Amino acid sequence: MMLEERLPVLCVLLSLFTFVEPYNPHLKPTWPNYKVPVILPQSISNLDKAQFDADPRLNVTSVCGAECHKYASMPTYEELRDYMSYETLYSNGSRTMTNVGIYVLSRSGDEGRSRTKRQIYGYDSRFSIYGKGFLLNYPFSTSVKLSTGCTGTLVAEKHVLTAAHCIHDGKNYVKGAQKLKVGFLKPRYKDGGKSLNRTNPRIPEKMKFQWIRVKRTHVPKGWIKGNANDIGMDYDYALLELKKPHKRKFMMIGVSPSGRQLPGGRIHFSGYDNDRPGQLVYRFCDVTEETYDLLYQQCDAQPGASGSGVYVRMWKRQKQKWERKIIGIFSGHQWVDKDGDKQDFNVAVRITPLKYAQICFWIKGNYVDCRDG
Repeated sequence: MMLEERLPVLCVLLSLFTFVEPYNPHLKPTWPNYKVPVILPQSISNLDKAQFDADPRLNVTSVCGAECHKYASMPTYEELRDYMSYETLYSNGSRTMTNVGIYVLSRSGDEGRSRTKRQIYGYDSRFSIYGKGFLLNYPFSTSVKLSTGCTGTLVAEKHVLTAAHCIHDGKNYVKGAQKLKVGFLKPRYKDGGKSLNRTNPRIPEKMKFQWIRVKRTHVPKGWIKGNANDIGMDYDYALLELKKPHKRKFMMIGVSPSGRQLPGGRIHFSGYDNDRPGQLVYRFCDVTEETYDLLYQQCDAQPGASGSGVYVRMWKRQKQKWERKIIGIFSGHQWVDKDGDKQDFNVAVRITPLKYAQICFWIKGNYVDCRDG
């Protein structure tokens, strides 16, 4: 590609960042300020009714590792617009394609499966979360289960963020996506109802899921056009809109800081790993490598945790308080070719300024409320 074809997207990417101080362990880790671009629909077209014949994928396989992604050619502005366009699936099976434009406004303006299922690295450092006092309280209460077998995270009153491969394999929607449901853990009491005796409260035998149907889903075209060996892994995220509000506290999304700015260099997430059925599993670990779109780490995880919201807790200077935000989506286990050897990583898709603008627009329906990442 000619240099002049790359300049528009280079200008977009360079304009997204403000100066950020390097991480200092003796100072409060602070949320950086970002200039977030604007992504606006330009045209909407109807598509044929969806086919729901793909098998659910709880793993994504790639031979393109961190070095491969780092040295990939920069997309043109037109390619970037194409990747950020998106498909919407409605509960009746109808689909639309929305083509978008990407704009940068000044602050003064309007505001195949892996070869093995091993995903445990040495000692299993996962923690199962027990007791309704934890499961039903923030931040663990923001984790929900998808009827296709994955995990999602509450990001608004009616919206759930998850991985695209949990509902779409890159070609077709997975079986069960048309009647997709989201499950919320709640206690199941042995004799039913809540206890009124505070000195001897009933202990629930176990937790159960209460399900809410999904009204519509959004998947970026970058996932549909690409594949895990190419650009698709960078766009492995989707947003689900529920048919009714869930009435729980949710977690805000945020632009992912660089790995060196993360508190202790760590990330956190909770998911419904399929080797511990009915249990919410929490873990944290260090980020070992990163690209512009991906975080590579070796958090212990099993299929079922895919789609979990990756979050950190940092100081919000403008509000003078600590805030947790989702900065990525756990994509799953990756076998990566590195120097001729197969190495295993777990990978999270970073919420970049562009992805923040897109996801926020899906949630809010306008760009005015999506200017601060």
